[in-house]
Amino acid sequence: MLRFEVSVEDLLRSRFALSPALDLCLLLRSLAGQGRPLPRAWASRLLPTFERLRHETELNVVLALHNPQSGPNFVAPPPRGLNQTWADDLAVIQATPLEAARHEIAATATGPSAGDPRVRAVLNSTDVVPSVAEAMDRAWHELLAADWPQLRAICERDVVHRVGVIGEHGWATTIESLHPGIAWRDGGIEIGFFRGGTVRLAGDGLLLIPSAVVGHIAAHTEDPWPRTLVYPARGTAALWGEQETVPQPDALTALVGRARARLLVALDAPASTSHLARSLTMTPGAVGDHLAILRGAGLLVRARSGRSVLYRRTPLGEALVAGTG
Repeated sequence: MLRFEVSVEDLLRSRFALSPALDLCLLLRSLAGQGRPLPRAWASRLLPTFERLRHETELNVVLALHNPQSGPNFVAPPPRGLNQTWADDLAVIQATPLEAARHEIAATATGPSAGDPRVRAVLNSTDVVPSVAEAMDRAWHELLAADWPQLRAICERDVVHRVGVIGEHGWATTIESLHPGIAWRDGGIEIGFFRGGTVRLAGDGLLLIPSAVVGHIAAHTEDPWPRTLVYPARGTAALWGEQETVPQPDALTALVGRARARLLVALDAPASTSHLARSLTMTPGAVGDHLAILRGAGLLVRARSGRSVLYRRTPLGEALVAGTG
């Protein structure tokens, strides 16, 4: 069992972040047959490009750095916050000192292509860091960039939901809601299906990262990462064709129209116009028009949160979705 000892100071310092590089690494593992199996639609769309990149770039070198247990930190640097971009991650990867990269490579280069002589030659070269960075940048732009706005919007909405749970029910309920196998007991977070003993956060808090690609809980417990839990973001199961599905509100669609029904159903957690547009692949203008009509009908309310305006269903909107979904 893995247990995080949590103090009051740790709760004050716990925070959320997004990690494009981590989701890219998880996607590459899945495409290589190491991680979570991809849905058929994703696999059929991405696998041809993935195989081409293995021939055109040093992507096999990147895959050699990922074994089923872990990978080097320099290809998935710790994120700084919710505004993390791929450009931020790429800059950190490119700036990795050669000796630091070689130290991590020696410990982790046991992935599926590690025995390839060409791969070994690159791993042992002085150009290994730029080679890895270039291959990952190509993989990002050709495999994940087109889907990232929608996936990022799902992760951002997850954070909004979790913050709301913290405000209404507290940290213990929020942590336990991340996964059925996580429990809050005696001032600590326990994950029964992990090995790792007891880890003290020592006043630094816990970093929580929603992921659109991870299929289970993942944890970082060693430097240079802060103590971290990576968890599946709410709403991704529908993308993967799993148990959580988006309701098909036929009666609601007949009543308010397909686009407005989709928006009402999607607002199971507060969201902004831009988040809804990205996650539902609609134009911001169309989303704004539909939200205004739904708000005028008393089905939604809006409130400012920082720089964003978030919409949420009213009790009438909740009842309408529950009764027709």
